Parts: sequence; C-alpha cells; structure tokens
Amino acid sequence: MTTQTDFEIFLTAPPGLEAVLCEEVRLKGFKRPQAVPGGVVTRGGWADIWRANLWIRGATRVLARIDAFHVKHLAHLDDRARRVDWAAVLRPDVPFRVEASSAASRIYHAGAAAERIGKAIRETLGAPCDPENAVIVVRARIERDLCTISVDTSGTLLHRRGHKEAVNRAPMRETMASLFLRQCGFDGSETVIDPMCGSGTFVIEAAEIAARLNPGRSRHFAFEHLATFDAQAWQSMRDVRRESPPGARFHGRDRDAGAIAMSRANAERAGVTDRTDFQQGTISELEPPEGPPGLVIANPPYGTRIGDKGKLVPLYRTFGRVLKERFPGWRVAIVTAEAGLARATELPFRPTGAPVPHGGLRVTLYQTDPLA
Repeated sequence: MTTQTDFEIFLTAPPGLEAVLCEEVRLKGFKRPQAVPGGVVTRGGWADIWRANLWIRGATRVLARIDAFHVKHLAHLDDRARRVDWAAVLRPDVPFRVEASSAASRIYHAGAAAERIGKAIRETLGAPCDPENAVIVVRARIERDLCTISVDTSGTLLHRRGHKEAVNRAPMRETMASLFLRQCGFDGSETVIDPMCGSGTFVIEAAEIAARLNPGRSRHFAFEHLATFDAQAWQSMRDVRRESPPGARFHGRDRDAGAIAMSRANAERAGVTDRTDFQQGTISELEPPEGPPGLVIANPPYGTRIGDKGKLVPLYRTFGRVLKERFPGWRVAIVTAEAGLARATELPFRPTGAPVPHGGLRVTLYQTDPLA
C-alpha cells in the first residue's frame, strides 16, 4: 500500500527516450531513477509527485502507483479493489474515471476490469464515476495477472506548459524538444539557433532551461484535487525561484512572418523575451550571431504525402551547404522522419539512435560533432 513518504512514481516518456529522461530525473535529485520501457521509475512521497510535475521537462505525465496485487478473475479483482485505501488518495467529492489495459492475463477484458474498479471506488468511497467530467484518472494495468493501480497526477499532458497558445502545423512538443536538447548535450550555457523555428519551441525551451525556470510554473495539475494535497505546502514549493541572470541568447528564424509573430508571442508568455530573438529570413540568409559557436537545431518539414519528399531535397541541401560554409565550430542537430532528406544535407552526422514516435510518424535525431 501507498505510504505518504515512499511509493513508486512512474514518469512516462516517448519510447526510445527513456534513458534521456532518466538522466534528467537523476540530475534533479530523485531517488534511484531507473529507465524502463515507456518511462522512468523512481520512489518518493507526495511532495516528490509535486516536484516531478513542476520540475521535470521531459516527462509526458507523472503517475503515482498506489497499489499492486495479483488477480485471476473479475470477482477477485472486485474484491481486491475494495481493499485499496481509496480514501487516503481520492476525494469523495471529485469525479473520476478508470482506464484499464490488459496483457497476457486471465482477465483479458479491459473494459470489464475498469468497470469493476470504478464500481469499487464508487461504493467504498462515494466518489462519482463520471467519465465525461472526470477530474482524476485512475489507471489499472494488468500484466501477467499483476494489477498495478496508478493515479494520473498530471491531468493535462505535461507538454502543455501554459505558454504556447499559438502553434504551427506540425509543432514539436515541448517535452520532446527538451529531451532532444538534452541528447545534444545542451545545458543552458551555449547559444542555440533554430533556422526553421515554427512556433519557437526549441528556442523557448532552450531559453527556459538557461533561465532555470520550472516548466510547470504556469499551469495546474490533477494532484491539486487529491486528498493528499496541501495547498500551503504546494504554494511554498511554487514560490521558490532560482532564475539565473541572462547569458547566452537563443535565436529563431523562419521564412514565414506568421511563425515569427507566433514565436514572439509565445516567448513573451513564457517570460523569456529578454533571452530570445526571432527574425524573419530564409535558410540561404542564415548567418551565425556574434560570440562563440553553439548548437543549430531544427525540425524541418519532412513531407508526409507522395511527392513532398522530392520537393524538400533542395531545402535540405541548402541547409547543409549554409551550415558547412558559415558555421565552423557549431554542432548541428535535425529531427526528421526521412533518412534520405538527412543525407541530402551532406552533413557529417554521427550514428543515430532508434527512431522516436512523433505525430503519427517515427522521427530520428541526427547530430554532428563541431563542424570543421
């Protein structure tokens, strides 16, 4: 059973980026984090749940694992679910829903499992099971007859920082952008340029990392509606500010004037206008800013319809040529779903890791060492 001070916490990550998230969790001081398929496992109490939601940039959501038990059939699940100390976690006045999954288990009907658990909560705690208006989501995963009960403490996915009201057609999620920046070795101390910035995600995320701003500082979380919530303690945690003085600057470029306006508005809402610079311009006009070399990172278009990829080859060729001619000493990273387009840059990319799911596709981060 859950205690107030030590239970399992699961932070979800895009498949393929678990190790990157694990390093972030470790550096933020969480207890013995371990990368597992789909995320990172650590241990802690409810204050650690709050910190994870407030501090961790790469996690998609944070789950509190409140119980686990073996079950053989639905009647067994019903009995065991009624013995969970729901009152220690959930509030009787807050609507909830149950989401269940099952794999390699004798209970194979996930919908029936969710119904039994929901009924157990409703009848033992009195909380309304209301899928349409649920504030809290209880998750049950039954794998090899082991049922793990978790509460989603995040609510809205964590990439929704509360700053980006305007987005372009294929936005990079903030959580994924932060993990890609970490993979590139970015720690906030060097200049970053995104020459195809769209709504400014890479640039704003890099500026926030440099400023040491908490990613969850401007939003609310599901855990604020749990029985374990302490509003005063949470406010004290949120009030801590560790913002660093301006140092490196972060630059976004895009050929589209609307994208630049979007990025500037998003940067202003995020509070990083003093660290960012967004200007309209084409790839062929790109020049390095004054100062030491840093990181060029981009999420260029990669085409999803027949014929699109061929039309994009000149863009990638120009991108590679400009960087090789004008950006000696800079590292380059691009995110693309097409290896052929990456090769069209003729940049000296290092061996890549596994592709990562993004927007219905699988994308790969291509990186170079400092260009000669």
